[in-house]
Amino acid sequence: MHGILTIPLRNLAWLGFFAAILAAWYAMYAMAMQMDLDLLGRPGAMGERMRQMDPRMPMYMPMANFGPLFAMWAIMMAAMMLPTLVPTLRSYEDLIASTNGSRAGFLGVLAGYFLIWVGFAALITGAQLALLYGGVIDMLGIARAPWIGALLLIGAGLYQFTRLKEICHGVCHSPMMYFLGHWRAGGLGGLRMGLGLGAYCVGCCWPLMVLGFAGGVMNLAWMGLATIYMILEKLPQIGHAVARPFGVLLILGGLVWLVAPHVLGG
Repeated sequence: MHGILTIPLRNLAWLGFFAAILAAWYAMYAMAMQMDLDLLGRPGAMGERMRQMDPRMPMYMPMANFGPLFAMWAIMMAAMMLPTLVPTLRSYEDLIASTNGSRAGFLGVLAGYFLIWVGFAALITGAQLALLYGGVIDMLGIARAPWIGALLLIGAGLYQFTRLKEICHGVCHSPMMYFLGHWRAGGLGGLRMGLGLGAYCVGCCWPLMVLGFAGGVMNLAWMGLATIYMILEKLPQIGHAVARPFGVLLILGGLVWLVAPHVLGG
């Protein structure tokens, strides 16, 4: 009888989780269409006019105000990062059967993880506004100088080889070990563990978010590819095998971006 009662609750939790991911991706797509951007973040005629706007103009511009911009980043974090949490939530589910885990703890882990990424969304929103008003990026969040995007790629690639990346990736790659070492029961316990896991995840993945400024923060194709990569990086079977090769690819891409205008005469 107990098993029959818990199955619907489990299904409801997972359905809600995946529905939130789909809703976040749909919201990002709708925002891109409203801004007249294609899937690569390239503007149409209306989008190009928006791109050329001065944020100091005496008119309301959502992309130059903290509230709308923060909402965009928070939804983006949900779209990109919640899918990467699936292995972690599955690990917690395994512990429900073997220890004193609970559905409240499951939801607590999810809430704590997302709260950390919402906090990161607030930080990167502030960074985007500073870069916008400083003339480094335009209204669409695209770097005004090609060399900025190149340096962002190279920096993100080099980060893949740092000790901090290794530590944070180790936790994200093996969430079961984190749970066993930091176990807390109940909803509040799950929240505390989710906050810890979210902090390590930010330490692991933040350069990929910053790369949005290379080609535009609303580049849905890049968002999708980055999400797929972060999912692969957290899989137990291949996670460690893809991290450094991906760093090499980022560095090479940045170098090509840096030298191509000189070689091609652009």
